[in-house]
Amino acid sequence: MISVAAELAGMHPQTLRIYEQKGLITPARTPRNTRLYSEEDIERLKKIQEFTTRLGMNLAGVEKVLELECRINDLEGSIAALRAEVAEAAGRLQREVEAVHRSYRRELVPVSRGEIILRRRRR
Repeated sequence: MISVAAELAGMHPQTLRIYEQKGLITPARTPRNTRLYSEEDIERLKKIQEFTTRLGMNLAGVEKVLELECRINDLEGSIAALRAEVAEAAGRLQREVEAVHRSYRRELVPVSRGEIILRRRRR
């Protein structure tokens, strides 16, 4: 509830309402429209509080920073997925290279020094 969330975040309930109006926080709602704040919401409120009080940011700046943090998290997820894809492709490539190496090693025939053997490949 808003009063509990305000207490946990160290701010006034009206401040939470303002943050909600500005779109900085979006709490879940009950069927009777009561706000329900998750632990993530409380952490986000604390972060907003730090940005505004300690760093002196305005709400527009806070909104931009939070948006950029979200974008960074999305990009880090994409990078992790791409790294996994590259590792998988590298593994496939390595297996293909090894298969090629195994295939041409069967065609090599040891010969004595100075002896030349030309062998036609059958098609």
